[in-house]
Amino acid sequence: MEYKKINAPTTTVTRDMNKLSENVGNAYETVVIIAKRANQIEQEIKVELDRKLQDFATVSDGIEEVFENREQIEISRFYEKMPKASLFATQEFVEDKIYYRNPVKDKLNK
Repeated sequence: MEYKKINAPTTTVTRDMNKLSENVGNAYETVVIIAKRANQIEQEIKVELDRKLQDFATVSDGIEEVFENREQIEISRFYEKMPKASLFATQEFVEDKIYYRNPVKDKLNK
């Protein structure tokens, strides 16, 4: 997933939960949907970061052998400046890009 292309705010934004949960009908269910998506996004970002930093991993015998790598620092700074996963998930929810379903509601509607 290209999180660089998602227009998520970098800071926390106050949202009207009544407006946010109009499609779902329940504010708590809305929070659960966003939280589960945020966990998925966080895992994807972590795997991507680990893959990029794996190139810089070195096996050393002592603590004294620590050195700076400019490219590794830039990668780390980029990921530190990215919006949090919850902000990405909220933006996806607002833009109606998250597919969700509630099996209990589906069972009751049948």
